[in-house]
Parts: sequence; structure tokens; C-alpha cells
Amino acid sequence: MNATTTRSSREAYRDAVVDLMRTDERLVCLDSDTGLFGSVDFGPGASRYINIGIAEHTLMGAAAGLAKEGRIPLVNTFATFAASRAVEAVKIDIALNELPVRIVGTHSGVSAGHLGPTHHSLEDLAAMRALPGMTVVAPGDAASTETLFRQAVGLPGPVYLRLGRNATPDLPSGADVRVGEAQVLRDGGDVTLAACGPYPVLAALTAADRLAADGVEATVMHVHTVKPLDVDALAESAGRTGVVVTVEEHWRAAGFGSAVAEALTERLPVVVRRAGMPDSFVGVSGGQKYLFERGGVTPSAIAALARSALGSVRRSPL
Repeated sequence: MNATTTRSSREAYRDAVVDLMRTDERLVCLDSDTGLFGSVDFGPGASRYINIGIAEHTLMGAAAGLAKEGRIPLVNTFATFAASRAVEAVKIDIALNELPVRIVGTHSGVSAGHLGPTHHSLEDLAAMRALPGMTVVAPGDAASTETLFRQAVGLPGPVYLRLGRNATPDLPSGADVRVGEAQVLRDGGDVTLAACGPYPVLAALTAADRLAADGVEATVMHVHTVKPLDVDALAESAGRTGVVVTVEEHWRAAGFGSAVAEALTERLPVVVRRAGMPDSFVGVSGGQKYLFERGGVTPSAIAALARSALGSVRRSPL
């Protein structure tokens, strides 16, 4: 697959924030000393940028107070801190009160792999999607990040936007990106590859190429919205193929793959296999792509899961 690397998703988000804050006085940017906004000129929105420092629990409480008074806070922190250190405040202060806070978790998955397991975020989708009323979005590239963030600003209730640290290749163009609607990047009738996040989608596309070389045609879905999940689109594709393989940069437990399996179980009989990080902490430091592939989430592994699932379906008695 040919792809070009441009901005990181967090840079695309940052630029959209600066643009929107110039004209929308409801927006308040709350930072936790992430460094993302260090050289930014907010222009007329400068007074609405507040760096609270490394105090994530306080960050969420301040955001809740601002939202209660009619503002739309944009909360910026590392994904692992939003979903673990500060999750009590997210639950009690924000989600319980159905407040329109946009929680932006950067350095998600193993994109901060050089900082070790304390900074890996392989549990955030599980934590955030469990909270009632929380919209959970994990864009696959910089362009979709900007589009989905701009849409998310106007949504009711809280939103969690999951972003990486590094620049990743642009995805191939597909249908318009909309919150809550899965984007089909490739159509095939034999197996459905549903992926969430930049490297998972890229790995799924490469796996589809390898399957095609064996005569197996895959549908590849960029499922950027984990909650609310586009169950209709997933069920339609699963109904045609009978086999779904999910791909994510998250522990397999309770993440995107679990959400898909839960939803499809209630709709139709279908085989679901999940490609994700194994049930262990990543005990080494390294680059994001290296650690992702070291976890066994590779095009070869995805293709093997698809072939195995297809084999089990074909062996099943009528």
C-alpha cells in the first residue's frame, strides 16, 4: 500500500483547536503541560488557554466546572493519564453530569513506547466506552482527526478523542468521515477486517492485499467511532462475509474488538477473531510501530486469523 506521512493526529487536532478558538468563545483549552501548545498563537483566544500543569484529576474537575457554566472545555493530557489517573473525575464530575467536555488523550496505545509501560495506554478504550453517555473516537490519520474533532465539538455530552504521538501515513480516501459511521476503505465478500486506529487500519489494508493474493477478498473498515459503534454497517458486512477480524492498538480485553463482538453477538451468528496486544505489559522501550508489531499485531497475523476463521466456518456442519 502506498501512503505518505504528513502531520501527526495531535498536530492536526492542535491546528483545528487554534482555528476554532479564534471565533468560538465557548471553547476553553485546558492543558496539563503536554507541550503541544508551546509555540501556538491563539490570537483572540489566548485568554482561553489555561495550562493547569501535571494535575490531571484537577484538570477534569476544572473542565466540569467550566462546562457547567456554558463553556466547551478541551481537556488535553496523555491518554494513559485520562483513563487511569483521572478516570474517577471523568466518571463523577463529567460523565455523571452529562457535561460537554472534550477529553483529548494523546500518546495513546504504544505511541509513547520510548517512555515505557507507565506511559503506554492500552486500557483507555475499555475505560472510556464503559462510561454512560461517553462518545469515544479514535481517528485513523491526521485528516480524519481534524474532521472528526470539528464534528465532536458540537455533540451533546462528553467526548473522548484518542490520538497518537507520531506522524502516521494518510489513509486512502473513502466515504466522508462522520462520527458514528464506519468508513469502508475496501470492499470484499469473503471476510471483514474492522480496524480502529492508524497502524491497525494500515495493517488491515496490507493484510487484505495478502489475502487477495490467495483469492480471498476482504472488506476493510476504518471504524473510528468506538462508541456509538456503527453496528448496522458492521452487521451488514458481517452478514455478507460471515467472518470478522478486528484490529486494534489496545489490549484485547474490553477494547474495540470486544465492543464489536458484543454488538454482533446480539445481531447475528458470525465468527469474530480479535487482533490486539497480548494480556501483558510491554516490558521494553521502543518505537510505536516496533512495539505494535512486537505485540503480534501484524499483517501476517491478521491474515492468518482471517484464514483460520474462514476455515472454521467452512468446516462447520450445516
